[in-house]
Amino acid sequence: MYYRPSFACEYFYHIYNRGVAKQEIFGDKNDYLRMLSTFSYYLEKYTNKYSIVLKEELNNILLKTPVQPLVQIYAYCLMPNHFHLILKQIMDRGISEFMRKTLNSYTRYLNTKNNRVGPIFQGKFKAVLIESDEQLLHLSRYIHLNPYVAKLTQSVQEYPWSSYKQYLNKDSNRLCSLLDSSLTTDYKEFVEDYASYAVDLAYIKKFLIDI
Repeated sequence: MYYRPSFACEYFYHIYNRGVAKQEIFGDKNDYLRMLSTFSYYLEKYTNKYSIVLKEELNNILLKTPVQPLVQIYAYCLMPNHFHLILKQIMDRGISEFMRKTLNSYTRYLNTKNNRVGPIFQGKFKAVLIESDEQLLHLSRYIHLNPYVAKLTQSVQEYPWSSYKQYLNKDSNRLCSLLDSSLTTDYKEFVEDYASYAVDLAYIKKFLIDI
């Protein structure tokens, strides 16, 4: 059972979800940017609806460190039909509130944009407790390699919709904090030396399933 209705503060969780029937949830650059800004906006506990905030005010908010954060994001990757996050809960019920607000907001945005109604995500988001630093580090690599393994990019570094570049640039910001530097020494080597193996592993897995 992956979905956890309650979460413990100061623990890390792998959060993920995909489109209904594996359908696309990000169709163009604006969709990806909207989801990232929605994640960043709703990190703060006390916020108005994203849709009613003036552009100038929104830009100011997205430049500031949250005063009362619900969660912190430590890695992310948006793929055409799904997404991955590593979250740490900061406030009681933080993950549940953060995910409810962000997914509802993005659903309203996409439905309005495409003149449709109904859910766009496949049920409730899934969550897995991360139980060790080793698991945390390996999961971050898995998340950052997702687009490369899926052949969406020829270079892990060039994919624009993940937090990998932030790790290479050591650029912690409002949207995404970085894992402890003691865990991410030689992080580029740790991720990219595994890339070819990850592709081969995915191919073998697909081949076995197809059989």
